[in-house]
Amino acid sequence: MNTTTAIDKAGAPDASAPADTPPGGLTTEEAARRLASSGPNSMPDTALHPLRRALDKLWAPVPWMLEAAVVLELGLGKYTEAAIIAGLLLFNAALGFVQEGRAQATLAALKSRLALNASVRRDGAWKIVPATELVPGDLIKLSLGAVVAADVTLIDGSVLLDQSMLTGESVPIEAGAGVPTYAGAMVRRGEAVAQVTATGVRTKFGRTAELVRTAHVVSSQQKAVLRVVRNLALFNGVLIVALVGYGYAIALPWPQIIPLVLTAVLASIPVALPATFTLAAAVGAQALAKLGVLPTRLSAVDEAAAMDVLCSDKTGTLTNNELKVTTVRPMPGFDEAHVLGLAALASSEGGQDPVDGAIRAAASKSAAPDLPKLSHFTPFDPATKMSEAAVNDATGAALRVVKGAFTAVVGLTPGSPEAAAADGALEAQGFRVLAVAVGAPAALKLAGLIALSDPPRSDSAALITELRTLGVRTVMVTGDAPATAAIVAHAVGLDGAVAPPGPLPAVVRAEDFAVFAGVLPEGKYQLVQAFQKAGHVVGMCGDGANDAPALRQAQMGIAVSTATDVAKSAAGMVLTQPGLVGIVAAVKEGRVTFQRILTYTLNSIIKKIVTVLFLAVGLLMTGQAILTPLLMVIIMVAGDFLAMSLTTDHVQASPLPNAWRINNLTAAGTLMGMCLLAFCSALLAYGQLTLNLGIDALRTLAFVALVFGSQATIYAIRERRQLWGSRPSLWLTASSVADLLIASILAIGGFAMAPLPAALVAGVLAAAVGFGIILTALKIPVFRRLGIA
Repeated sequence: MNTTTAIDKAGAPDASAPADTPPGGLTTEEAARRLASSGPNSMPDTALHPLRRALDKLWAPVPWMLEAAVVLELGLGKYTEAAIIAGLLLFNAALGFVQEGRAQATLAALKSRLALNASVRRDGAWKIVPATELVPGDLIKLSLGAVVAADVTLIDGSVLLDQSMLTGESVPIEAGAGVPTYAGAMVRRGEAVAQVTATGVRTKFGRTAELVRTAHVVSSQQKAVLRVVRNLALFNGVLIVALVGYGYAIALPWPQIIPLVLTAVLASIPVALPATFTLAAAVGAQALAKLGVLPTRLSAVDEAAAMDVLCSDKTGTLTNNELKVTTVRPMPGFDEAHVLGLAALASSEGGQDPVDGAIRAAASKSAAPDLPKLSHFTPFDPATKMSEAAVNDATGAALRVVKGAFTAVVGLTPGSPEAAAADGALEAQGFRVLAVAVGAPAALKLAGLIALSDPPRSDSAALITELRTLGVRTVMVTGDAPATAAIVAHAVGLDGAVAPPGPLPAVVRAEDFAVFAGVLPEGKYQLVQAFQKAGHVVGMCGDGANDAPALRQAQMGIAVSTATDVAKSAAGMVLTQPGLVGIVAAVKEGRVTFQRILTYTLNSIIKKIVTVLFLAVGLLMTGQAILTPLLMVIIMVAGDFLAMSLTTDHVQASPLPNAWRINNLTAAGTLMGMCLLAFCSALLAYGQLTLNLGIDALRTLAFVALVFGSQATIYAIRERRQLWGSRPSLWLTASSVADLLIASILAIGGFAMAPLPAALVAGVLAAAVGFGIILTALKIPVFRRLGIA
């Protein structure tokens, strides 16, 4: 039927509208009542309030330890030290809060600035209202180029609907009266009236959004921080108890034991570790932004380093989400150019029908001579499943050209076993097949068949090959048909088995199948979970609302440049440029970031173990605390925070996926720490036994030995092989110089500690250089044995 006449001339839809909605639509009062009952047609905002996000930064293991230290310092009346520690606590929290806020602001900027509107019939007239005000029972108009704003059922007219963002099907569907469609679908052709059946969280899109809300996986970064803090707390906790017991045994006064305990507690806290993870990820995010990749969750940068399985959607991810003519099968008496030329005559010009656009584009590349002249075009009719054109040949004779579904067109022509066999073969390959016929109106002859498909992106095969060399296995996960998926998979280099249709097996391994086809949104989500349970770090790449739950569940969710807002919101990274080269860039940059964090974490473990052990050695040697709480705070400020410059260091990305092996890292830190402990203890013994320094001067010497020895350790461990493997960054060099200068000035000038001769400080520096060279040689076999690379 003529939709324009039905809608605009009649002024209202026909009697096919459901009985509970009057022909004139709902009244304003009834719509308001339903809006109050059903709620707005939108997804609830699940973002945390800024105050809640800020408080979360103060509620974690490291902040707890700092908060306990502040309380102890206040209890001892050490207000300056308490203020400094509180400042460190707030710095940590502020850095994480600000960086997360920037990531969220980036995501907000990616979303559409314009609110979606809808044409709705209210009080007998068509009105434009915000889509959020739609209610069940509303009558809305669907027009060319519009996005369906709610779940609806068509009641009048016909449209061509693109539902690829919801279902993964790359081919649009014809929809007429009685056909349901969903929020997020796009009208490619035609016009219709539909009745709203569901809004907000009750839509198909809304149920997908609920899966997104409930999807959650603890990041590798969070697990690593917790395990490091746990290991340090257990190890140093035992040492602190032993220190208290020994102090009590040698009759050390409680006014001296309490500061000793406080110093040991401060020495145990990896104060800048969470901030360093955040800062390293932020530095990596900035580098990725220059390459067209925008992380929306900073943890995704770290996860990119560990990803070993990439679940990639087909439509719009590995393919262009753009139909193209793949094969033309001319019948006897015709050639490819004439088949395409005739089909183009029976195709709309300048519209948004992707099938007609693909045929016209193919025909323009191989223009056929002596084509008939178009006199009248009849658009596609869903009832006949054909479009047609009235044409005149060179002699002026009237001819008819039809294009459409094979069964519909063949019914108008003499039977052809050859054409039927060709149609079956092409459909078996997953192509959409159209037939073209031409001739006198009552004597049509089949001209040929045209097969269309959504071809792979030009860079997809190269991307998958490069990911394979990086140790990342790619599997295709799509809602499309198995035959179509298998063809695309083969074209991009995924030659493994296709998973059988139906529910997922109880145990799924990434190496079992290369393709999972016919998968619903819940199935993608469950597949990601299954891979994660098998021990994989999973990346999920997609563009549609149907991909959103899996994007959120995956450790590394990636939304491509054409993704919907819900996909971008669910993903941890968003590609801003066409193509998938950004994924390879994310993996490489993630591994660089991982190496930087790994170095800082290892350095933190070494220092935290050594400092408490050094306190024990000093207590055994001198009978007193070898470091005061103030000296410990200075070491924390000058050492831990300046060492955050490691987040900018020049490092080499590992060739294979990284993983946090905290036990191995702790073992390496302990072995390296024993070397640093021996260095510091030797200097302390030299100061006590050879130089006969008093306890205050020994404390200064212990302070200098720890600072200089720690700097030597950083340069020894920053490379996994030789010390000279890469040049340190400017920021790292500058922070090292600053740390050495601060310690030297304080020690020589006697600020906050007893003064030491400049020659002694210089001698400790020289000894630290020699220690660093020796430690470099010792660390190579240790790292190799423990798999630290």
